[in-house]
Amino acid sequence: MPEPGTDEFAALCREHDGRPLVYRFVKRLFDVAFSACVIAIGLVPCLVLSVMIVADTKGSPIYSQIRAGKYGRPFKVWKFRSMVADSDDVEKYLSAEQMRQWKTERKVDDDPRITRLGSVIRRFSLDELPNFLNVFLGQISVIGPRAITYDELRHYGARAVDLLSVPQGITGAWQTGARNDATFESGERQRIELEYVKCAGLEADARCFFATFGAMFGRDRTGR
Repeated sequence: MPEPGTDEFAALCREHDGRPLVYRFVKRLFDVAFSACVIAIGLVPCLVLSVMIVADTKGSPIYSQIRAGKYGRPFKVWKFRSMVADSDDVEKYLSAEQMRQWKTERKVDDDPRITRLGSVIRRFSLDELPNFLNVFLGQISVIGPRAITYDELRHYGARAVDLLSVPQGITGAWQTGARNDATFESGERQRIELEYVKCAGLEADARCFFATFGAMFGRDRTGR
C-alpha cells in the first residue's frame, strides 16, 4: 500500500470515497456556515481565554500538531493549550505505567501535564475551539472520524485508506461515545470510526452533532 501523505495514497482514498456529491456539498456548506458563526461569536471570549492560558501555562495559548487529514494529506491542527508548556517531554512527567499507556493510545489517565485551567478547558471541550479555523479552511469537518497522527494510523492497517477517504472531524461517533473504553488496543475505536465511514450521511452526522452536547455536559471528557 502507498505511504500515507503521498499522491498515490490520496488517489487510493478517492477511489474508496463513495459519498454522494449532494451530501459532500451540503456537508461543506454546513461546515463553512457553522464554523464562521463560531469564529465570529467566539472571537472575544477566545482572546480572553488565550490571556488566561498564557498566565496559567507560561506558554503559547495555541498548541499545534501535524495530523493525517482527508486522503492522507498532512495538516496542522490547532488547539488551545491545556497542558504545561513542555508537555511534549512526556518522559519528564509520566510514570513507567503511564508511558506504556501513552505508547499505545497517545493519552493517559490522570495526565499530570494537564493544568488546573486545562482540566476545565478539556471538561467542556474548549480546547477544540481553534479547530473551527481548520474547518473553515476545509482541512477537517465539524463531524467525522477524529484526526489522528501518522503514528496512530498504523492501528488501522490497510483500512487506513477507508478512514481517510472522508474528512476528519472535531466531533463524531467515537468522540461522543464511550471514548475512554473504546481504545486502539481493544480495536473498538477502529470499529466505531470505520462504521461511521461506512454509514457517512446526513442522518449519521445529525446524530453525532446532537450527541456532542450530551458528551460535553453529561460526562468526563478527559480522554484524548
